[in-house]
Amino acid sequence: MLKVAVVYGGRSGEHEVSLRSSESIIQAMPADKYEVKHYVIGKDGKWSPSPILPQPGAHPDIDVIFPVLHGTFGEDGTVQGLFELADIPYVGAGVMASAVSMDKIMMKRICRQARLPVVDWVEMTRGNLHLDGAEAAFGFPVFVKPANLGSSVGISKAHNREELERALKLAAEFDRKILIERAIVGREFEIAILGNHQPAASAPCEVHPSKEFYDYEDKYLLNQAQFDLPAKLPEAELSEMKRLAIACYQTVECSGLARVDFLREASSGRLLINEINTLPGFTSISMYPRMWAHSGIGYAELIDRLITLALERHEEKKATRFTR
Repeated sequence: MLKVAVVYGGRSGEHEVSLRSSESIIQAMPADKYEVKHYVIGKDGKWSPSPILPQPGAHPDIDVIFPVLHGTFGEDGTVQGLFELADIPYVGAGVMASAVSMDKIMMKRICRQARLPVVDWVEMTRGNLHLDGAEAAFGFPVFVKPANLGSSVGISKAHNREELERALKLAAEFDRKILIERAIVGREFEIAILGNHQPAASAPCEVHPSKEFYDYEDKYLLNQAQFDLPAKLPEAELSEMKRLAIACYQTVECSGLARVDFLREASSGRLLINEINTLPGFTSISMYPRMWAHSGIGYAELIDRLITLALERHEEKKATRFTR
């Protein structure tokens, strides 16, 4: 029986989402196959029980870690570094892929370097916010986002200068780096990726927000957003979306799982990569497991595959020498 440490909670603004995701994952793990060990991180950063740390000459009584941590300090490579130090297999992307994917600005830079289509942007810092620069770049409307956060926390759509000023101040509360994007008029899609060296893409879905854009309330509180699964697009466009999603996944050197979000611009028909999420939501209404269920992989099987991928990646790492 595998001993699985499920780590959830965390210090980010997505603490509550993490609790809901972990509850669904734990309930889906059969008791005759997995012995679940609970590690809860409070909003103050305190662990219960004590954190998983490497002990000289000893190894924790854990076979694999399943981190269910969304956002800062959970999806950004920090806790992945802890797991690497402890030399314990863990589900999901490694330190670098997690950090790059979490930072929307770095992700865009790397994808653009790889000639992948991303939404145009400008960037600012908390101590250097320029309304004129943001307005001059794209006019209105624009989206304003913290560079490092998920679940649409701290994101605003600004239609005028007054809203832009409020949006910049809000985003600056959540991160030092702020992203201002050209607003894309069109359709929004999501696609799930699973795998290590040979990742596979699920059937994509289209998101129809109940509000002006798919914000935190729409994702987790209102339960009024609508979805088309599978997405209603020509087969050629569906294939291209899958290709771009896998290319993005491989470009940031992701492993295990991710959800890649797209925008389809109405005026040009172009597919644009919006972002990649390395630890997407796993709640009962989350689209990542729903897309795989539609593609033939049920929730429990999906968890099995993620754990297997984690063990395979750790086993492969053993071939690497770390000393002379």
